Amino acid sequence: MNSSSYRRIAVLDIGKTNAKVVVLDSETGAEAAVLKRPNIAIKTGPYPHYDIEALWSFVLDALKSLAREPGFDAISITTHGAAAALIGADGALAMPVIDYEHEYPEVIRDAYTALRPSFEETFSPRLAMGLNIGAQLHYQKNAFPEEFATVRAILTYAQYWAARLTGVAANELTSLGCHTDLWNPGRGTYSSLVDRLGIRDRMAPIRSAFDVLGPVLPEIAAELGLSAPVPVYCGIHDSNASLLPHLVRREAPFAVVSTGTWVITFGVGGDLGHLDPSRDALANVDAYGRAVPSSRFMGGREFEILSAEIGPVNDEAAWAEIGPVIARGMMLLPNVAPGSGPFPGKASRWIGAEEAGREARHASACLYLALMTDACLGLTGAKGLVVVEGPFALNETYLKLLAALVGREVLALPGSTGTSQGAALLTGIRPASGAETYFPPADIPGLAAYRNRWYAAME
Repeated sequence: MNSSSYRRIAVLDIGKTNAKVVVLDSETGAEAAVLKRPNIAIKTGPYPHYDIEALWSFVLDALKSLAREPGFDAISITTHGAAAALIGADGALAMPVIDYEHEYPEVIRDAYTALRPSFEETFSPRLAMGLNIGAQLHYQKNAFPEEFATVRAILTYAQYWAARLTGVAANELTSLGCHTDLWNPGRGTYSSLVDRLGIRDRMAPIRSAFDVLGPVLPEIAAELGLSAPVPVYCGIHDSNASLLPHLVRREAPFAVVSTGTWVITFGVGGDLGHLDPSRDALANVDAYGRAVPSSRFMGGREFEILSAEIGPVNDEAAWAEIGPVIARGMMLLPNVAPGSGPFPGKASRWIGAEEAGREARHASACLYLALMTDACLGLTGAKGLVVVEGPFALNETYLKLLAALVGREVLALPGSTGTSQGAALLTGIRPASGAETYFPPADIPGLAAYRNRWYAAME
């Protein structure tokens, strides 16, 4: 990727809960300005859907304000991956953009399950509600055939916003390749579902996330008060935006453990053959079009629950309890947050914790999180350095345990790159460097046997 001369990049970052427009300083990586609003779904109409016009008004108002101060030279876009925009002959939405939390009638769900391709073709597991875009399109086509018949173009979500700014319709690989059922990552082509749904001729042309789709349309540029043409980049799926800085910095193989509410592991250069759809594993497609084995569990949510029960404990006190906890065989089994992760259907329980104090319970919780992360890494066939970003990069007990379990060096990056910073890299700027700490794989007495007992206790 060539370095660019852009000083400031405006990023449209539209998540499920909030939408924001961020201006990033390319020299420091800092957010020069942030404006945001809640992303509230409309419950009326044919089905629950996003308030696209309210979001568009927010985007225009934010860009107009940010063009004055601090200013920006380019626009990039990142969104969640579970949405598609259906465009009519007039260029406007032919149907509302569906809220992926809408649950379809059972008969439609069953028909889609029978229709969708195998995991071996798409590496996309069957997900609930409308988390598979294929399920959304199948529902819209079958429940609203007259409206669907007017659709002339189907766009992935980030690229819909790019099209509104530039007038250029496109689809993009990270958005097509994130559990949509629409992509065959092994072959780098659309999956068989596209033809089964009869929509191939309506899928917008595929462009690279790094492509400039065009400048901001003249009438919008005038409304925003832009004094010079501003290029708009094609855009990227949010998880892949977070992954991109690591792809730019280092060579495969390596793994990224991105921690937040979800702990998502990416086995860059890993093996698709290890993936098990029943264990929350799937393939993503990165910004360069390459399949990346991925797995996940709700680790951040679980640690919140556990911390609220246990109370505050500092790292030194927790680490001092690791040896005694391992020796006693005190452990926590999955799943604290049910419904996801590498051990489906398991109900969480403590073993040997009856007389345990706060520090020992915290140490056991860190062991639990490290064991869960190790299991997720194993599902992706990950090799090489393990990079941990986000809140867990501040938990030294977890980081030392993870390094010992995987037998490889762990790099902690507490200042998570974030989706906005990753999307800004599409413009050719270099990732800003931040604080980092390496944790070598130390030998922790009894840990290997403890792991075996932990697995045996789940049987």
